[in-house]
Amino acid sequence: MVTRVAVVGASGRLGSLACTLIEQQSEFALVARLDSRSDLGEMLGADVVLDVTAPGVSPTVVDHAVRAGLKVLVGTSGWSEDRLRTLRALVQSHPDAGVIVIPNFSLGSVLATHFATIAARYFESIEIVETHHAAKVDSPSGTALRTAELIGHARAELGPVVAPHTDQRARGQQVASVPIHSLRLQGAVARQDVHFGGTGEVLTLTHETLSASSYEAGIILGLRAALDTTGLVVGLDSLIGLNSAVTAPSVVDEE
Repeated sequence: MVTRVAVVGASGRLGSLACTLIEQQSEFALVARLDSRSDLGEMLGADVVLDVTAPGVSPTVVDHAVRAGLKVLVGTSGWSEDRLRTLRALVQSHPDAGVIVIPNFSLGSVLATHFATIAARYFESIEIVETHHAAKVDSPSGTALRTAELIGHARAELGPVVAPHTDQRARGQQVASVPIHSLRLQGAVARQDVHFGGTGEVLTLTHETLSASSYEAGIILGLRAALDTTGLVVGLDSLIGLNSAVTAPSVVDEE
């Protein structure tokens, strides 16, 4: 069976990559490419909608697809816990709906976040520095948001991290008590450093994307899973059998 896919945000960096990748796979058929000028009704001939738009647009795209009875794979940043809570309510009101939200399609990134949730239980001082290309419009990144949220859940019984001087703007945006600092630089692709400070030592977990090709396996995996998904699933880790160090009820609804 060939899965028909509509890509919304097809003219963007990730959208262009996804379209090329889908066209190379015999198990998928690219039936629609939507950009900012397209009518969302153009997605209606698809089985699965891949949303790789922008944070301000993504909720509208997902809402339209769910109400139309289409399965959805979201690769757009900006899906915080608050947004996911609203999306969960929408999905629950449509029993056959299935939405997968993947903040980062890179396997290495997912593993780095997993390792960070493990380390979070052993260090009280934690900060995240994420770096992306200059054209990325949102900050913090979706990956940094999810990392911080999962760290917060991992430390639920321990309390918030130690983050002094949070009243100073340069100290970063706090998410689940974790300061996040965002860099937007020409020449960069994507990198995340999670710094852990302890007595007499510092641990840093780093993941760096060197090429957009690192997203290909995750995109294919997500598309394969989307067709049979019901409910809301968050994170590539949910699809690869990687059990998080801690379950995050408000973020992940196995889904």
